[in-house]
Formats: sequence, structure tokens, C-alpha cells
Amino acid sequence: MNNKKPVNQKFRTVHRYVGNFLAGIMAVYAISGIVLIFRDTNFLKSEHQIEKVLKPNIRTENLAKELKVRSLQNLKENADTISFKNGTYNKTTGLAQISVMKLPMVLDKLTHLHKAKSGDPLYWFNIFFGISLLILVITSFWMFRPKTRIFTKGLYFSLSGIALILVMIFYG
Repeated sequence: MNNKKPVNQKFRTVHRYVGNFLAGIMAVYAISGIVLIFRDTNFLKSEHQIEKVLKPNIRTENLAKELKVRSLQNLKENADTISFKNGTYNKTTGLAQISVMKLPMVLDKLTHLHKAKSGDPLYWFNIFFGISLLILVITSFWMFRPKTRIFTKGLYFSLSGIALILVMIFYG
């Protein structure tokens, strides 16, 4: 008696369990991805006041680097202070007061997971997630026998998805 499962049955099983495992992860990525769309707005953000004591008499061109902000806009400088869009720096005391907009802690952590870089330990998780999604893509093509109508429809939908992304990238 031959107990060997056909290849498509094995891939269905792999697809099912990998898909079930990744369902929660994909929900988290979906939420953080949606939040990241609005990163250039103050959507869901609240204002926080930060005070930092820096070295006194930091030159204006080095202040953004010391404060770890991208750029200082609307600079106004006088003998004692440097004022900018979101704060001030006292040249004499070195006290910097900054107003920043931050997401709630949980959403901030989720978006950090979503955009982890290679120097971040979380990037291994992102690589694992990407490979797992590729496994889902590949195994989905073995869910049905290649000569069936449903397999052919699946291929058309896959090609449509690729075409949509290409149109969005090049013409959007």
C-alpha cells in the first residue's frame, strides 16, 4: 500500500501551516504599514517636550546633528539663543528645548519593526518574514493541479497583481 501524498497535497500542508503561522505577523505588518503611510502627518501623534543639555556654544551648522534631528528650519540666532521651528538652544547654558511629535509607544514599536535596518537586530526577523512570504507564494502554485481551470485562473490573478504593481511603480 502506497502512503505517499501527491506533491500538491504536501505543498497544501506547508502552505496551510506557514500561512496560519504568519497570519498574526501579517496583521501587525498591515497595521504598521498603514500607520507608516501617514508618517509625514501628525495622525495619531502627540506632542512631547524634550530638554537636552548639550555643550555650550555649539555652532549652528552642528546643532541638528547634536540634537539628532534632520534639519533645523526657520533659524533665528541672537547673542544667547538659536531659535528654530520646534525649539530653542541656549548657547550659554547648552540647554536645548525641543517639541517633537511621537506615535503612542506600541505603534512606535510596530513601525520600528516594519522599517528595521541591517544594523538593527530586528532585521533578521524581517528577512525571515520575507522568505516565509515567498514560501507562501511558491506553495500557492502547487495548491491545484497545473492543468485545472482554477490553477489557470490563479496564474491570471498573479500576473494581474504583478501588472498592477508595475503600473503603480512606473506611472503612479
